This record gives sequence, structure tokens and C-alpha cells, in this order.
Amino acid sequence: MSDLFPALHTATGRTALRFGERALTYGQLARAAGDLAARIGGAPRVALWATPTLETAVGVVAALLAGVPVVPLNPKTGERELTHIVTDSAPAAVLAAPGDELPGALDGLERIDVPVTPAASATPVPASASAFGEPGPLSPALIVYTSGTTGPPKGAVLPRRALAVTLDALEDAWEWTADDVLVHGLPLFHVHGLILGVLGPLRRGGEVRHLGRFSVDGVARELAGGGTMLFGVPTMYHRLAEALDGDEKLREALAGARLLVSGSAALPLHDHRRIEAATGRRVIERYGMTETLMNTSVRVDGRARPGSVGVPLRGVELRLVAEDGSAITGYDGESIGEVQVRGENLFTEYLNRPEATAAAFDGDWFRTGDMAVRDEDGSVRIVGRRATDLIKSGGYKIGAGEIENALLEHPGVREAAVTGEPDPDLGERVVAWIVADDDRARPTPEELAAHVAAQLAPHKRPRTVRFLDALPRNDMGKIMKRSLRVS
Repeated sequence: MSDLFPALHTATGRTALRFGERALTYGQLARAAGDLAARIGGAPRVALWATPTLETAVGVVAALLAGVPVVPLNPKTGERELTHIVTDSAPAAVLAAPGDELPGALDGLERIDVPVTPAASATPVPASASAFGEPGPLSPALIVYTSGTTGPPKGAVLPRRALAVTLDALEDAWEWTADDVLVHGLPLFHVHGLILGVLGPLRRGGEVRHLGRFSVDGVARELAGGGTMLFGVPTMYHRLAEALDGDEKLREALAGARLLVSGSAALPLHDHRRIEAATGRRVIERYGMTETLMNTSVRVDGRARPGSVGVPLRGVELRLVAEDGSAITGYDGESIGEVQVRGENLFTEYLNRPEATAAAFDGDWFRTGDMAVRDEDGSVRIVGRRATDLIKSGGYKIGAGEIENALLEHPGVREAAVTGEPDPDLGERVVAWIVADDDRARPTPEELAAHVAAQLAPHKRPRTVRFLDALPRNDMGKIMKRSLRVS
């Protein structure tokens, strides 16, 4: 398998990483990461205290150079969950930035401070990684823990092959080159921020400009200063859309970007429209998950449509499966099925969980648990999770996502989530959870039900509407629907 980061020895003078005022060229990154790789080489695995810093980026590159699996740790994780992750993954050491205060759950691990300024005797990175022992394509690269919504978090083991094929497929879909400068402020403990947002540019030989913490001003500044791509989650794009009316510099910066990409959750229709109206640029969406990395994306030369996550990436096979286990044939834009995927982008196992691993597959197809439809052109529209977003009401199967999009088209709705609740007559009834737009009169439940019925179909209208001040969201902006329950 080829080196994951060829630019480490071919583009030594180019800027690789920039976090605020701190930056490293490819040559400096190669020396700092090479020094650390030599120190940790041979370890069974290491943990990484994944703060939004240069040290996190250097640490993950070093571990990959050394062929040592790395377990990214969310610094916001609570003590109980963190103890579970550390016990389950059993890292030999934890990599951290000098001066970081680590929680008690990590007390039993050797601490290794990540060097950003390499020592005078730093180990240079050779022309291939073979000096550290060339790992095979199925060798573990990262162990990323799932969110644990249905039990303790599971460690998804991502092989080196999955990283390479996903990032190369995105190169194809997005025409991603070494000339691109990626701007983002995503956390670095998961697939979106760490693999796509840091390793992606480094594999291409381009530049990462990380904001440290997302801000509208930071996005405007970095895009205006040469940034060509922006990665974000819906919450971030919502804040950008809100700021566009009175911020000409932001409008010009977004309009000048080559590519605006949203992921980790669906981007609401009204934010799509506001950004396009103000900038002339469409935000493209892609679809992936921890166990599969990226599955689909709107192509840079394709049609960006709100609600669409595009077509399968190069090398990814995707099918929709009905409740009876049969594959749905034909693309009609209506038939809902579970998304199943296969390809070299998949994880190899849940660490220490052979039964969970076996249950996650239908033969060699991974069961995503996501429900979707495919349009006539083969593009995919996610309508929700099977466990929380497929509502069976009055004999119909209804996807929560399409109702949410319809609700968001109402001018009086700022945010919307849809769930199902038991109903003695219908089996389940559609329930809408609404954050109203403060600048408009609050819509009535009857008005919202009629709006959905007119946009979609009468049986998809919400039977119950509940108003909230805010929807519960996780760090990635995903709505936590399990928290939307009547006590």
C-alpha cells in the first residue's frame, strides 16, 4: 500500500497546517511527526487527546507513520464514558499537547507530549513509511468510538485502506487538489473533522486552516485570505446564513469559495436557499458514518439539490433494502428502504464486539440503519434513522426527514424535528417539535399540519405539534431525538 501522505517528502516548503497563528510546513510536520513516530513505534495502540490544535494533527500523522492504531478521545467526554473507552481500547499511552490537563480516567496511561517543534535529532520521514514497518492495507489505522445512543460506545476499527480509498474517492468527486486550502472549525475526535478535515488535505498535499473554534468572522477571514473549501455542519451553516444579510465581507468570502460542503446531519432547506440567494453558491452535502467513512456525495460537476446527498462515491456499492429483506430495484424517489453499503471504505470490526460486528452485516453488506429513497438519477435522499425516523402510521411508512424539510419551508419555522409516538388508532402518529421564528407570528398547529399536507400528502401531516425554545443537539449539530420525549 502506498504512503498515506506522499507530500511529506515532496512538498517540504508548502504550508500543511495552520491553527490560528501557529503553522507547520510539510517539512516541519514530517520532522515533528517522524520524531514522535520513532518514539511510539511498536506500541499496540495509543490514545490521542483530540483538542483542536496542531498537536492533535501531528499526533495522528505520527501514529499513522508508525503504523500504530490511534484512538481519538473527545475532550468533552464524561468520566464514565471515557473510562469505558480507555478500558475497552487499552491504549499503551495517551498523546497530548504539553500543558493539557487530562482527566482522572487517563491517570493509568503513560503520557507523551506531542512535539510541534522537532528536536535537533528528529527522525526525518523517509520516501516511504517502510522504515517504520509498512503496515498492510487492512491494518488498523484509527479506532473511532460511536456515540453510544443504544448502549456503551463501540470502537469502530478503521483500516488504512478505508482512509485511502475514501479520501481518493473524494478527490475524484470534488476535484480536490494540492492547490486547495480547506477552512473549518470542526472538532478533531471524529471522522468529519479529523479524517476528512485534516488527513484529507494532507493526503492531497494541500493546506488545512483550522479556526480552533468556529466563528463567522473566522470563516470570512480565512476564505477571503485564500481559502478555497469550507467544511461545516448544519449549525455552522445556519449561523453563516443568519449573518449574511448584514455582512458583505462574509457574502464575498462565501461566494469566492470553490466548494462549500455540509455533513454530519441534513442541512435545512431554508439555509440552503438563503446561502444560495446571497452568494450564488450552493452548499453540497455528502453522506457517511463512522463505520463506513464516506458513502455518497454531490459531485462538484453534478447537481446540488437540497435534501440530496448525491450519488455513491467511486468504489462504493449502495442498495436499499425493504422490510422483508428484498432489495428495492428501480429509482422512483418514493420507495423507502434501509441503506446498505459495501466496499473498501468499510470498517473491519467493532473492537472486542464480535457479535455486534456480525449483527451489523447482511452478508458483506453493512446495515447502516439509515432509511432513504433514490431519485431517478440514482441520487440518494436520507429520510431518517430506522430506529427513530421511520414512522408507521395508518398503514403508511413515513420518513421523518421529508416532513422536517416541508416544515422548514414554512416562514414561521426556524427549526423542526419529527418523531413518531404510539397512537391507539394509527399505530403511530406524526409529532412535530418546532422552534418558531422569533421575527414572525408563531404558526398554529393546524396551520403547520395543513402546510405539510399541501406539500406532501395528508397522511404525512403532524397530528401533534409541540413548541420548544431549542432542539437538543450533540457536538456535531445532530438533533438528539431520543431526548424528545414527553415526560
